[in-house]
Amino acid sequence: MLGCTYGTLFKTTVAGGSYQEGLSINIQGVPPGYLFSEEEIYVELMLRKPGQGELTSPRREADVPIIYSGVNAADTMPGFKNAGYTNGTPLVILIPNVDRHFEHIEQYQLTNRTPRPGHASYASYQKYGSWDDSIGAGFFSGRYTSSIVAAGCIAKRILKDHGIDVVAFVREAAGVRMNDMPVEEIKRKAAAYREVRKQYDPIYLDIFASGKMKSDKRFFEKAAILAELEKRIPEIKKPTYNEQEIREKYGINPKLFCPDAEVADTMYDEILRIMKEGDSSGGIVEVVVTGVPAGMGEPVFNKLDGELGRLMSIGTVKAVEIGCGVKAATMKGSECNDAMRMEKGKVVFTSNNAGGITGGLTTGQDIVARIAVKPTPTIAKPQLTIDKVSLENKELAAVTRRDPTIVARVWPVAEAYTAMIILDAYMQHMAYQAMRREK
Repeated sequence: MLGCTYGTLFKTTVAGGSYQEGLSINIQGVPPGYLFSEEEIYVELMLRKPGQGELTSPRREADVPIIYSGVNAADTMPGFKNAGYTNGTPLVILIPNVDRHFEHIEQYQLTNRTPRPGHASYASYQKYGSWDDSIGAGFFSGRYTSSIVAAGCIAKRILKDHGIDVVAFVREAAGVRMNDMPVEEIKRKAAAYREVRKQYDPIYLDIFASGKMKSDKRFFEKAAILAELEKRIPEIKKPTYNEQEIREKYGINPKLFCPDAEVADTMYDEILRIMKEGDSSGGIVEVVVTGVPAGMGEPVFNKLDGELGRLMSIGTVKAVEIGCGVKAATMKGSECNDAMRMEKGKVVFTSNNAGGITGGLTTGQDIVARIAVKPTPTIAKPQLTIDKVSLENKELAAVTRRDPTIVARVWPVAEAYTAMIILDAYMQHMAYQAMRREK
């Protein structure tokens, strides 16, 4: 399968499927000397995994990662303390599937001849024929996005060491939109959201807080922990949040990351109202990148805003806009242009309609991108479809597990993918600047 690799200097290749043994992430370009842990990666993965409440599919995937290679197995020489640190070779991460019981597979087998409207199941059958991995939608399931989140976790840590931060959030859901908020406040709320989810997440408490999963254990020891967990997955209860306490202490809604807690409540209620009608809803995710230097990016075919357009690669995303985006079509030049001034020896802009990018290169302002997330294709209403084998007309009603909305889970994917794009561009920028001749 082509199309599963992204990057030039920070290059990520992903593989796996919804009901295969799991997923794998192979990252080339990770600098040596970094210490990553499964716990650190899991904290990001738990933000997008299903089985967390009413806004997600009931599938109970643990999404516990295993770092498989790319780190030193032990201190390499007397006096060296480099065990577990990255060594410059490809960093490989595995995410085993642990909630793929036969009754779920059978449900897919019984309905796979009738493709879900709005899903990739018809097109993928045309491409791969009878060999198409259609159990749980295979590689076209949202399941594969866990691999993006894992790679993005690595990218975000490296970027942070260089003063660059990436934060995403739900800007709009089910037609309810959040007003603007200072990015530093959004970052604070994002950190609080992660902390709350850690405190309440049953897998985190069971596997990591208990000390069961430690980075210095061998692969087979870690795999044994997951094999034991797989037996208990059906018994593990979903998180039960003390919402009043969380709101008072952190000012967030723990079930949906919109930084404005009151707006998040309204979003949540509207999503559930639509779900009770047997339907689904979409929304908009916004990503903001701070701390980027000016001049980063490449012209023509590799413009940075063009690279950010690759956020369309995330399943369910139907549009990407940078800065003022489609609004630019109705603005006058005097309204759209970002005027520049000098203040205390620094260039400042009076606005950021460009979203921090002009000519495909960064201006030094915050990069702002938004993605439009379509409603979940699987709904609890009859839909017209066909039998893709016999080519007869059919009617389809949803019988598989589903998300009432995907926007609640896609924001960490957008954050991660953006980090991968920005780190790859930053590494190229730093190499180019290092080689540039001065007068």
